[in-house]
Amino acid sequence: MASDVLELAERLWNGEVEIESVHPVSLPVTSRLAEPAHGVAFVPSFANVSAVSTGDGLVLVDTGSAPLAASVKAEIRRWSPERLNTAIYSHGHIDHVFGVGPYEEEARSMNWPAPVVIAHRGVPERFDRYKLTAGYNSVINQRQFQLPGFSWPTEYRYPDRTYDQHLALDVGGVEVELHHALGETDDHTWTWVETHRLVCCGDLFIWASPNAGNPQKVQRYPLEWAAALRQIAIKEPEILLPGHGFPVLGADRVATALLDTAELLESLCEQTLTLMNQGARLDEVLHTVTPPAQLMERPYLRPIYDDPEFIVHTIWRRYGGWYDGNPSTLKPARESAVAAELANLAGGAKVLANRAVALMEAGDLRLAAHLAELAALAAPADMSVHATRAEVFSKRAMEESSTMARGIFAAAAADSKQAMGLTAS
Repeated sequence: MASDVLELAERLWNGEVEIESVHPVSLPVTSRLAEPAHGVAFVPSFANVSAVSTGDGLVLVDTGSAPLAASVKAEIRRWSPERLNTAIYSHGHIDHVFGVGPYEEEARSMNWPAPVVIAHRGVPERFDRYKLTAGYNSVINQRQFQLPGFSWPTEYRYPDRTYDQHLALDVGGVEVELHHALGETDDHTWTWVETHRLVCCGDLFIWASPNAGNPQKVQRYPLEWAAALRQIAIKEPEILLPGHGFPVLGADRVATALLDTAELLESLCEQTLTLMNQGARLDEVLHTVTPPAQLMERPYLRPIYDDPEFIVHTIWRRYGGWYDGNPSTLKPARESAVAAELANLAGGAKVLANRAVALMEAGDLRLAAHLAELAALAAPADMSVHATRAEVFSKRAMEESSTMARGIFAAAAADSKQAMGLTAS
């Protein structure tokens, strides 16, 4: 089955299309199913869904997000009428686990056995945590993805069966191996199907710099992530189907994608840990560690979702805790109190705001953002200060490549516009 998905994947790999134009963590440019091998299907979605045909129904790796569940199922049904035998969650993020329902309804109407959902044992714990933090997750996703009014779900389809480190299945004569990995999450599974030399890796590879540093989410595991990628590479897969982005076909390409991603993570870890072991503060680490330039040029490692600088934060937190080495931040004064004192010393919040504009115009957006934020904290009712803050953070958002940085900066600008009685647009 010819597919524009596979054609696009080829053009992306060859550098004929910029990955920014088909962002892997967004709504897909096409939802049309691709067939990278006979008996294997791939549906682009948010997140992607992969299917393997067996002698006793389908195996799905990931099931998609709630808004797209019906359309994903329709694509699967266009490809195969087989019942869903087994669904595997690559991890518990909500864009991967909300597509089982339509198949369960179908099974009831057709009098088929209900599908079995399998995941790592950490997935139910994640769902429990999501219920406890639904409000927080609503706020940060509104901010990250610019989704006003988004509400985090509180009802989940828990797995029927969980495993710890490794699980071997025989589904209709097809052997399926599940392997646990620490990576973007602590509950990640990568799935190996020997018959097709196929790996479904979840979000261990997403056609972007690894999501190992998300500033608003819980701990990631960069070094263990790299080890998992190298473990997958040992299998010598010929087809890689990721949780986001596009298929990678061919043993050489798959190995390159996996090992380049591992090398990027390992380099960031090595540099960060070296400085930590020398007693450096987080500030010094952040402004010293640099990702290998040749790796950042790869079309599948561009910092369009996460950012290597954020990964450094994750490594620090993983091995060093939350104290950044600056004694004034250990038990700090209120930010508003510090801002008011600095504004008083400078001659007023407007002085700070004016300096922020000058720094912005000179191209120093990092320092401009500090002063704009201090000015707004010192004079929260001053609309001219908010106008400066909105301008500075709007420009920061425009000049960032990563979804996460753009979302946070754009949200800051929107907050000040709202304070001024303006719309966020």
